[in-house]
Amino acid sequence: MKTKTFEAPALYGDHHVLEVRRILLAMEGVIDVYASSAFQTIQVTFDPEKIQEGDIEARLREAGYLDELPVPAEPGGAIRKAEDDGIYRHTAVYETVKNTVAFAQRVPYSGRPLWPCPGMGAVKVEE
Repeated sequence: MKTKTFEAPALYGDHHVLEVRRILLAMEGVIDVYASSAFQTIQVTFDPEKIQEGDIEARLREAGYLDELPVPAEPGGAIRKAEDDGIYRHTAVYETVKNTVAFAQRVPYSGRPLWPCPGMGAVKVEE
């Protein structure tokens, strides 16, 4: 038996732990899987005669767990309505709260979750 530990930056919730265990334990030769969303690591015990380390890594990469989580960064300045991408921020300041600023951002639906979530794809319709 051999054990390999993978860093998984996109493993950030317990539903990801369950999905990682499901996809890896379904592979022939994988003996045990320890996945931690707190430490963002996956430890796999496997039989090197039945499965290669590269196959496990490829499956995790395909599922999206080994790459950095692409999170949009806030720009440094105020956002005005942009005709090219349709994203803009509404800001309101009220006299009673002085320095507090509230904002909302309109993001059009693009057929996927707003935050990328490995293992959680679009809902499939079955008839």
